[in-house]
Amino acid sequence: MARNLIAVVDDDESIRRSTKLLVESFGLRAAVFESAESFRRSGQLQETACLVVDIKMPGMDGLELQSRLAAAGYNVPVVFITVCDDEDLRGRAMHAGAAAFLGKPFSDEQLLDSIRSALQDKSWFPKLISIADDDESVRRTTQLLIESFGFRAAVFESAEEFLKSEDLGRTSCLIVDVQMPGMDGLQLQSQLAAMGRGIPIIFITAHDSKESRRRAMQAGAVAFLGKPFSDEQLLQTIQLALKIDKGGTKTA
Repeated sequence: MARNLIAVVDDDESIRRSTKLLVESFGLRAAVFESAESFRRSGQLQETACLVVDIKMPGMDGLELQSRLAAAGYNVPVVFITVCDDEDLRGRAMHAGAAAFLGKPFSDEQLLDSIRSALQDKSWFPKLISIADDDESVRRTTQLLIESFGFRAAVFESAEEFLKSEDLGRTSCLIVDVQMPGMDGLQLQSQLAAMGRGIPIIFITAHDSKESRRRAMQAGAVAFLGKPFSDEQLLQTIQLALKIDKGGTKTA
């Protein structure tokens, strides 16, 4: 049975709901449980690749669940979430092998990073496709399209915003407009190369000039797509980009 489930155990319904939505927005499968006991009875332990669990809950608490799973021989990485972030609890959890200990409220990035670091087999973790385009409608529609393919997507309104983002190091493929205010797509391609970031790049443009196409492809772009492009064109191009990625960038 494949272990590709993120299990969320918390007695607070609002936390369960919001954390499930957040985990699923990363492109991962999620299941929620209101107690440690319900999780253990669920039959989904064998599928669980990472456990996100509250420390303090009625009945069996998070630390006891961690201990019982270890005693039963289940090597499930655990990410603790809690409003009771004291040094003793943190020390006990980490000493027992927890992957992370997050105080509520935590950011989306904190949870994503904790789950990523907890997973030993990241081969099924959806790749991150970044989109840099100054047109909001293009960003929105391209993001939805990429997510419909089963990838994760991050959008940026400028090249500068992308370069400053933590997602730079996680990006497996970059889709970028050629003409943007400030740094344009070709300048971004050049800057990434100078930084040693071997991210496969797909250019999209409403101004398909031969000179821009030549410069982009000569500098190593995977493709140069004129707007509007078809869903199938974009999917095939992304698949090609991910195949030729030689590992010059961190992939999620």
